[in-house]
Amino acid sequence: MFRLHYKYCVGAGLPVVSWSVFADHRLNQKLITGVLKIGVGAGAQQSTGLVVDYVKSEAIEKTVKEMMVCNKAEETRARAENLGEMARKAVEDGRSSYKDLSAFIQELNPDFAYSY
Repeated sequence: MFRLHYKYCVGAGLPVVSWSVFADHRLNQKLITGVLKIGVGAGAQQSTGLVVDYVKSEAIEKTVKEMMVCNKAEETRARAENLGEMARKAVEDGRSSYKDLSAFIQELNPDFAYSY
């Protein structure tokens, strides 16, 4: 298990052990655990503005074990792998994210030559 930014886990098709510490992390954790259901949260429960309480190592240990052996672990891993595959396909030549990024680059620099 690695400590990565959420977007790298999703793109790689990995399940996520999430803990929120700063700014948008709590929203990301809700997306990962509640909407996409590709991870479990070990995040802090209290927030004071942008910064939340730090997560204790015991909470992280418990959450990692849960991700590895809980009843939903296999389902969570399969969902993460499927989402990762969809993300990889989206950036292939001619697919949606590839086209969107190419159009964005073209808008910023009309002289930039590319094809799709």
